[in-house]
Amino acid sequence: MRTTDFGADFTWGVASAAFQVEGAWDRDGKAPSVWDEACRRGRVRGGTDCRDGIDAFDRLDEDLDLIAALGVGANRFSVSWPRVFGDGRGPWNAAGGAYYDRLIDGCLERGLEPWLTVHHWDLPLALQQEGGWARRGIVEDFAGFAEEVGRRYGDRVRHWMVFNEPLSVVGHIAGGVHARRLGPRPLEALASMHHMNLAIAEAGRRLRDVLPSGAQVGTTNVFTLASPFHTDDGRLRRAQRAAEAFAVDGFLDPLAGRGYPFDDSPFLRPMRRFVRDGDEAAMAFDVDFMGVQYYGPLPMRRVPLLGGLPTAWERTSEARVRSSVGIPVDARGLTELLRRYRHHPACPRFVITESGFGMNDRVDGDGRIHDDLRIWVARTHLQAVREAQRDGVAVDGFFQWSYADNIEWVLGRSARFGLVHVDYDDDMRRRPKDSYHWFRRFLTEGTAPDVAAAGAADRTD
Repeated sequence: MRTTDFGADFTWGVASAAFQVEGAWDRDGKAPSVWDEACRRGRVRGGTDCRDGIDAFDRLDEDLDLIAALGVGANRFSVSWPRVFGDGRGPWNAAGGAYYDRLIDGCLERGLEPWLTVHHWDLPLALQQEGGWARRGIVEDFAGFAEEVGRRYGDRVRHWMVFNEPLSVVGHIAGGVHARRLGPRPLEALASMHHMNLAIAEAGRRLRDVLPSGAQVGTTNVFTLASPFHTDDGRLRRAQRAAEAFAVDGFLDPLAGRGYPFDDSPFLRPMRRFVRDGDEAAMAFDVDFMGVQYYGPLPMRRVPLLGGLPTAWERTSEARVRSSVGIPVDARGLTELLRRYRHHPACPRFVITESGFGMNDRVDGDGRIHDDLRIWVARTHLQAVREAQRDGVAVDGFFQWSYADNIEWVLGRSARFGLVHVDYDDDMRRRPKDSYHWFRRFLTEGTAPDVAAAGAADRTD
């Protein structure tokens, strides 16, 4: 496998999110987010106080140096809404916004293209206390925030993603992660899903109004397919379709002006009560690219009467690998979904904005961090992208999640996704893993090395 296989204009990058890495949770005028509050309430595994992130706020230059040395050409990051807009509506906090000036300028100085995600889950707590995403007025709040971020950074940032994985936020709301009491909240989640779809489109329009010509505005979504990917069992396929229509088409179809696939998914039908006249047109927005967030398939098995239920395992040997988050691994699903959605009007071209693997890394006595399985996952998923490209699918970027270990939301520090190891017991010390060395050799030499060579050579730590 060679880097040239993917095309001369292919973007290689790494990704991160503000809350997961920054820390400095209450400095320079930053207000609390829903995730700061979740930490305070003990909603994070092990009771971890994750508000310090991995101290990226104070280690910005060190982290950017590590990213640049990796050989990638792009760095994807998000802007913390409560860092720059306090309670969610402003005024603009210049002290907080200065951090992103430093980040963007630091990227450009190192030859890294900044890819900016407007929102990656850290809703201002003040807006949550007014109803959060379940309140329709949040559409205007979010659009105003996006517009101001575009106005402040559009002179240096050319690639924009409006929203990171709205499906995941719907899941947090459905489970009551940010509510006073944990518990299911299905109608609140559906109302929030609808308002997110409205907000993404309106924010996209506002960005286009303030960004220079040539700026690329896209968004990202969870992409998953129910497996087995091909089945003659009609009842199982209908159950699979119901799950896929909710998880994927429930965001893509509104963006394309199609409204919701109510006929395909009973899970979506109660949402009708929240849809008003004119909403179908308001949810439509022509993105320049679609960001694909793929970690694995949704295996399903045949169940009498119900048709099908999600299971933990696929039957092939490779898919019996699961990440520490519990997601089964199957790179074939990435090729399959790229083929399946290639003609969807919301997907003019694809960028893999997240691909990665959470695991418990092995640390040698000499400090070397072994993560051979992460290398295997990366390699097989890159091969899946190349296979889709050979079929004519327009895929022109790949971002590895993540550049360093970080706070994995409700799982806290128990799941590591980074190419760089963060020692939480030794002042957040950074150490490149074997996967870092593998990517570095692949990107700088142009040919993928074997796993053993990746860790043994070109060590920088």
